[in-house]
Amino acid sequence: MALVLNVSLCSISKPHLSLSTSNPNKASSTLPLPILGLKTKQSLQPSQKLTFSLGESVAGATLVALLSASFIFVDPALAFKGGGPYGQEVTRGQDLTGKDFSGKTLIKQDFKTSILRQANFKGAKLIGASFFDADLTGADLSDADLRNADFSLANVTKANLSNANLEGALVTGNTSFRGSNVTGADFTDVPLREDQREYLCKVADGVNPTTGNATRDTLFCN
Repeated sequence: MALVLNVSLCSISKPHLSLSTSNPNKASSTLPLPILGLKTKQSLQPSQKLTFSLGESVAGATLVALLSASFIFVDPALAFKGGGPYGQEVTRGQDLTGKDFSGKTLIKQDFKTSILRQANFKGAKLIGASFFDADLTGADLSDADLRNADFSLANVTKANLSNANLEGALVTGNTSFRGSNVTGADFTDVPLREDQREYLCKVADGVNPTTGNATRDTLFCN
């Protein structure tokens, strides 16, 4: 710390040049050169050059530190602005109850931990979207493209998944589809827990209009 303080003080100090006047009747006086309007050239000694060099280095380091801090202390809301490459709204960790997303293209949109009760996603393109730990109770996901979407730990109870395409969707954890309408839904390559698969087989029916796959076949129902 002592070295830094010394360098900082040296870096801001200016060399003092003076001109002595010869006056036999008066004591010698010292006048600053700038006052006399004189232009002078000064040759810096090695020690002075080192001082200026170190001073510039410290100033540069300070600027870098300030710029770095400006990136670190960013408003948390701005960090998720857009929520995904296609959406223009903040959709992560938000209360979006009843919001209308019908027909929208929301590929890889981030809805993690959001409240989406009764939200309308009818016909929306949600390929790779994340609904991790989200509450989709009563949401309308009918005709939606949900391929490779993440429903891990999500609450998808009493939702409308009719004719939705969930090929490759992730549903690990305590994901629940209790009370949901899955008529015509495609669950191809969805790693369902056995209890969830057995439950869905009790209510599954129809054929997905996009893939042509029967819902019961995609669930491996007997």
